[in-house]
Amino acid sequence: MNTESELLPNDSLMRILELTHQLMAPNDDIGLVLNEILEAGLDVLNADSGSIWLFDDSTQQLQMYLPETQSKITVLYGEGLVGECLATNEIINVRDCYADARFNSDIDKITGYQTKSILSIPLVGFEHKLVGVIQLLNKTTGPFNGQDEALARTLAAQCAVALQRMQMMESLLATERLNEEFALAREIQQATLPDAMPELEGYDFSGGFMPADHTGGDLFDLVLLGDEVFILLGDATGHGIGPALSATRMQGMLRVALRVGANLDEAYIHVNNQLVEDLPDNKFLTAFVGFLNKHNHVLRYHSGGQGPLAHVSAANNNCQWHAPTSFPVGVMELEQLDEPREVLLAPGDIFAVISDGVYEYHNEQDEQFGEDRVADILTSFSGQTMDELKDQLLQAVFSFGGEAEQLDDITIVLVRRNPL
Repeated sequence: MNTESELLPNDSLMRILELTHQLMAPNDDIGLVLNEILEAGLDVLNADSGSIWLFDDSTQQLQMYLPETQSKITVLYGEGLVGECLATNEIINVRDCYADARFNSDIDKITGYQTKSILSIPLVGFEHKLVGVIQLLNKTTGPFNGQDEALARTLAAQCAVALQRMQMMESLLATERLNEEFALAREIQQATLPDAMPELEGYDFSGGFMPADHTGGDLFDLVLLGDEVFILLGDATGHGIGPALSATRMQGMLRVALRVGANLDEAYIHVNNQLVEDLPDNKFLTAFVGFLNKHNHVLRYHSGGQGPLAHVSAANNNCQWHAPTSFPVGVMELEQLDEPREVLLAPGDIFAVISDGVYEYHNEQDEQFGEDRVADILTSFSGQTMDELKDQLLQAVFSFGGEAEQLDDITIVLVRRNPL
């Protein structure tokens, strides 16, 4: 008994074999491969025209890639001839398109082509991976028949796996490029962090940043400027490259403002108003911006939405909490500010600016780490160096979280006036 392939025209099978060899050759130009597939389909099926649609699993849509049109043409999975063809994994042979309710004549209107008959062929790859649909239009010698369907099935089997392989390679290359961009963004962001802590007699400083993603929306800065130490902690909404850009933009603008001689109030107002103009309406940052005077040991600061702020008093080893002084940065323009908040650091006192990635860290039972646990760590280990205290806090947070994922960036800035 003859098999189906033995009944097919030899010249058509040879054309499919030729295409198979072409598809096996290394090629990273998917547009060229689609053209080769469509040309082979037109030759094998004696069709006048055709189109190729590729399936996007994330949107559940098929997009027409050939022929190219000025506007993108898509159909939903399961809808129309194309969508139904892929959903059922069956060839659909329509002899009179305009008599079939599934046919979308809009494409004819866009392309100016008159479709009479149409053969829709599903492209399903390895492990039933949905790849797309080939449509062949208007066979030159009459309607498409059963032999054409058998040829189309053979053609599709070769094309689907080749296209699936190319899509996988494209995805891998895109992921590799994205990882390279993430690595570069992380490197740039890390370069904005202090290389070393300020060296100021009588003080101990520590700062740390652990992003939840490749890059984070947090930042911190600690730098000695004349007789004062500039202290900054910023937290942009979200995490990733976008928030990282917002955070580094704020840091850069503050540095410029301070270099040209702006005081604390002027720098804060200037940066806030510029971010109001630059950021989308639903984006903002929380920020602690302050100066510690090495002579009078007073920390003056504005805290736009950044809090709570912890002040551990060495006199009674008690943790006092300070709320933010104003709303987040970039929310609305400012003409003036209230006077900066001032905190006097007595010998042995610790001041901690900690992002909400610590306070809101959830464990597997969906409990938050919270202020009480932070206060307990700060007071229990207040006699250690600030680097050691920072490590104790991080260890406590991750031990509390267990197997729970870190969902937000963690940033910690610790300042202690050493005991006399």
